[in-house]
Amino acid sequence: MFRSILTALTLPLLLLFAPTNIHSSNSTTNKSPANQGRSGTLQKMIVASGSVTIDVNLNRLNGNGPTIGKLKTLHFAVAPNSLFPILVFNNVLRGTEPGSMALLPQNSVALPAALTAALKRLAIEKVGWSEPFDMAVRDAMSGFVFFNVEANL
Repeated sequence: MFRSILTALTLPLLLLFAPTNIHSSNSTTNKSPANQGRSGTLQKMIVASGSVTIDVNLNRLNGNGPTIGKLKTLHFAVAPNSLFPILVFNNVLRGTEPGSMALLPQNSVALPAALTAALKRLAIEKVGWSEPFDMAVRDAMSGFVFFNVEANL
């Protein structure tokens, strides 16, 4: 008897205080998952300034000695007139579009002759969508690719 009275009182109380955000599946106000998240702000920004750091294994570049060696760090500043578009969606970096950034060397390191000659002409380039790599470090005058960049982190 007590159990049936308790059940009779509990069920209406649960229905009274239950959350009211239950909607019908036929409701026209429901948003389908395909339509959610489609609004936002997409911006195309251009790099105005910045710095680039490249760690280089000189043993591997020279082709002598073990491939495991001490890394030398090259520091560069980004040239101010570089055209390197970046896509930002809702204030979150989403990727880059094809373009290039000219690099200005900030330090000197003993490098192989070919790389030393092109040090003042290096550029980072976002290659096309069909290329196997995301970016490349190349000589801006000759187009020779010194390094391929697999991931743009």
